[in-house]
Amino acid sequence: MKTTVNTFRNAKEKKEKITMLTAYDYSTAKLVDESGVESILVGDSLGMVCLGYEDTLSVTMEDMIHHSAAVARGAKNAMVITDMPFMSYQTSVYDAVVNAGRLMKEGRAQAVKLEGGLEVCPQIEAIVKASIPVCAHIGLTPQSVNAFGGFKVQGKEEAAAKRLLEEAKAIEEAGAFAVVLECVPEKLATFITEQIGIPTIGIGAGAGCDGQVLVYQDMLAMYSDMAPKFVKQFRNVGEQMCAGFRDYVKEVKEGTFPAQEHTFKIDDSVIEKLY
Repeated sequence: MKTTVNTFRNAKEKKEKITMLTAYDYSTAKLVDESGVESILVGDSLGMVCLGYEDTLSVTMEDMIHHSAAVARGAKNAMVITDMPFMSYQTSVYDAVVNAGRLMKEGRAQAVKLEGGLEVCPQIEAIVKASIPVCAHIGLTPQSVNAFGGFKVQGKEEAAAKRLLEEAKAIEEAGAFAVVLECVPEKLATFITEQIGIPTIGIGAGAGCDGQVLVYQDMLAMYSDMAPKFVKQFRNVGEQMCAGFRDYVKEVKEGTFPAQEHTFKIDDSVIEKLY
């Protein structure tokens, strides 16, 4: 059955964990969907893992729409949540609603995700009023990496912890159906999870969250530019891919690929008439 915002809500009520992974193209989305993952995040992380940027700030609306539509074509059961890229919602409530609408209409997303706490609650409220589900994102918000001075754990001090709790409650009040907690101390993330009625999706926030999300290239060891502490490599697909590529190069150089079973036949008489 297709995952919806109600699936998220019911999972929290039943204390059932929610699974989410990223995907950025049709074929990967199909594989993630077939594995039983309940939600696919088309993250602006595509800027780093697909486009080779140093951060997510250069990702455009056109990038997100393009990749989101491809993922939506491959996801039959998983709910597709698409990131709103940097400066697509910070400038005004109007811009936020228009761009969220584009991700739904052109990108075929079923929900959008945006980063920030109290400062984006007006945008969340307006987008939700436009009948577009919103997943929030607090803690380490990569679009604010320059303001944070790098990729750092958030909420370790008392004032910062209180701020995150306040933001989580405000986000729920604004109408978000879920919130991603990134790089937040485990005990704080668990406390926030217990204090709000919407599901929390953790990434580097411990097992106390209602669900988990990872970048699929990270958990399959396909991306080596960064190695976050919170990532577990469930398979070393990156090494398997490299091995396959090396075998391909070797066999082409040796002339053993393509072999007869990979070729098509033609009657010799046809060739003879060409001379």
